Amino acid sequence: MKSPIFFLIIFPAFFCKNVFSQPDASTQRNKADSLMNEGNIPEAIVQYKRLYSLNPKDKSIAYNYACALSIDNSVIKQFDSCFKYLNIAIELDTSVIALTDPDLIPAREDEKWDVFENRLISMLNIKYNNPYKDIEYAKALLKLGAYDQAYFNEIGIVFRKFGMRSSVASALWRLKFMIQEKNQKELEQLVEAKGWPKIGEVGSEAAMAAYLVAIHSNDGSQKKYLPVIRQRCEENELPWQRYANIYDRCLFNENKPQKYGTHTRYNDLTKSEELYPLEDETKVDEWRKELGLEPLAEYLARFNIKFQPKQK
Repeated sequence: MKSPIFFLIIFPAFFCKNVFSQPDASTQRNKADSLMNEGNIPEAIVQYKRLYSLNPKDKSIAYNYACALSIDNSVIKQFDSCFKYLNIAIELDTSVIALTDPDLIPAREDEKWDVFENRLISMLNIKYNNPYKDIEYAKALLKLGAYDQAYFNEIGIVFRKFGMRSSVASALWRLKFMIQEKNQKELEQLVEAKGWPKIGEVGSEAAMAAYLVAIHSNDGSQKKYLPVIRQRCEENELPWQRYANIYDRCLFNENKPQKYGTHTRYNDLTKSEELYPLEDETKVDEWRKELGLEPLAEYLARFNIKFQPKQK
């Protein structure tokens, strides 16, 4: 699921003429999106269907409608409708997002997916001057990226309704770990055969998918990929923030203090996020500056975490 143009968490208002006593499109859209985000897919489908009938040229409505149909695949020929609106959406807005969207994982299992995927990649290559040169490698990485992001929304729903320590949450996390292990093995095979992906060969989204799988892999894989990730940052293939993230993640997994200050942890007593311990508070901004990163206090302010570095 996506919101048009902006990030996934942003819900911009789209205004249209009211139809009799109908609420405006933005109100209906927020209702449909809210139903989707809370897991009430059947009702979300009803709302998206109504929205689409009023706004057939709205790319985000068509796309989110397709995502809802993908998730709610119990109805006979539901996938036919899913792909109908997916194809409408990519005609209105030729975007790669469908190839990395976890909501479309059920649709990936349908025989029509390959035709849709090949069509979209062809359209993207035409629109963006051939970013996908190694198409099969790109497709494999984009699939890993979709699975890497799978079920986070469902986990969020469970947390809100049943708490972080519920049996349902534990079951979903076990499923996530199984997916991550499978992704890790597939990435290792791909990298062994093809080398670490480059944007010029597979596109930026597929290259980023490889990074996401790596940072969500076990400690050994993260350490193994550190040198090549640093190399890709030096080649401007990845932002240095990504190197700092995975470097600190390796330390975090070993229960060691972090170097760059990219990780936080949840404090059960204060019921809030706090900075994970640092290797050296007096040097952290110096180390971050070497990578071209902003001061740690500015970075943490985005998460409403106050930080005053110690002076040497």
